[in-house]
Amino acid sequence: MWRLLQFPLCPFSRKVRLVLAEKGVGYDLVRENPWERRDEFADLNPASQTPVMTGDDGAVLIDSAVICEFFEETVEAAPMLPRDALGRAEVRRLAAWFDQRLHREVVAPLMHERMRKRLVERAAPDTNVLRQAMRVANTHLDYLDYLLDHRRWLAGPTMSLADLAAAAQISVADYLGGIDWRGHQQTADWYAGLKSRPSFRPLLVERMEVIQPPTHYDKVDF
Repeated sequence: MWRLLQFPLCPFSRKVRLVLAEKGVGYDLVRENPWERRDEFADLNPASQTPVMTGDDGAVLIDSAVICEFFEETVEAAPMLPRDALGRAEVRRLAAWFDQRLHREVVAPLMHERMRKRLVERAAPDTNVLRQAMRVANTHLDYLDYLLDHRRWLAGPTMSLADLAAAAQISVADYLGGIDWRGHQQTADWYAGLKSRPSFRPLLVERMEVIQPPTHYDKVDF
């Protein structure tokens, strides 16, 4: 049995969980707070970052992109990458955009100000940083609106890893109150469709201690 080491507001772990659920892969969920830098966790991943997957056979998978590619290659069900090379390149481009730029510019600042400062540093958030993250979030939603104006899903005609990567990051930003959905009906409809999938429901019922999401967070019709 696989084990996934993660914590509730890790967007990269959320992406892996969505892929595993869509593919029907069983695993045990193990809570890991990477900021605690446990020696046992550092032995698995010297970077002390989630997610990490371990198997009964001693296998260790590190990094969400690596984990998703591993299960894409080893589990035929619910393919997350198209068959053609150009299609795969577009999915990977967008997944990297959301994993890197959306995370760096929006999700990471929100997590630091509204989660890490509260749980670890016991400090008040910087409202200027929060406002900037929310402004940038709006530009990312503009880009998603543009993609969805031209495609059924973000990377093409079918749901792919790009959609799950984007939804994982957005779900954390939304939990932390960093998303203003006004004026983004295209993206809101796309996200509502993903929230209604069985793979997404477990994420929406989880809560991070002492941090509560907005009332619309777990509602499909928001």
